[in-house]
Amino acid sequence: MNGDKKQVTDIVETLKKGHLDQNVEVVIGIPAIYLAYVKSIVPNNIEVAAQNCWKVAKGAFTGEISPAMIKDIGCNWVILGHSERRTIFKEQDELVAEKVAHALESGLKVIACIGETLEEREAGKTEEVVFRQIKALVPAIGDKWANVVLAYEPVWAIGTGKTASPQQAQEVHAALRNWLSTNVSPDVAASVRIQYGGSVTASNAKELAGCADIDGFLVGGASLKPEFVDIVNATQ
Repeated sequence: MNGDKKQVTDIVETLKKGHLDQNVEVVIGIPAIYLAYVKSIVPNNIEVAAQNCWKVAKGAFTGEISPAMIKDIGCNWVILGHSERRTIFKEQDELVAEKVAHALESGLKVIACIGETLEEREAGKTEEVVFRQIKALVPAIGDKWANVVLAYEPVWAIGTGKTASPQQAQEVHAALRNWLSTNVSPDVAASVRIQYGGSVTASNAKELAGCADIDGFLVGGASLKPEFVDIVNATQ
């Protein structure tokens, strides 16, 4: 929940001038009120995502937006299950899964977020938590894995300045891929993109991107700064 019309315009202008790596798919998540405006000014090499949506197409759900509305203004992506939705707004695994299912059925691509809190990590429950969250998503995704990007975001590393070390992040990403291989299919495990999110900056992106099972980033605060371009280009 950041920015105003001037700031989002400035961010888009920075990205236009940024000589972005053509091998990187760039998707920017915009507050709902600016989605149509940003879609109208971004270049074709940048996609636009809603930060959330509801689980049905229309109805008496005041304040919500639907996948149909997101599609109607030309946007193709939505972020679902973000840690702030889970922790602040108390969205449970089942609700996140229902939202993912409807978004995919409606033709949107989904960035589906999972991750553990500091308390859960310190209790040694990281894998238990992320496996539980991903297990809830599997039936919701069905055969639409090609339209899903997973984002592992340790809640303790979001906006805190703490970043999971490359080793910590790689361990969880590898465990997730192994779980998917066993419980979904080896093909899905090999092809699905698993992003890391949690205090990603230009200074740590290159090392994180070098890890075998980290396929990209869900960028928070740094996406509001010019260094976002350097994060996009981290693998060059």
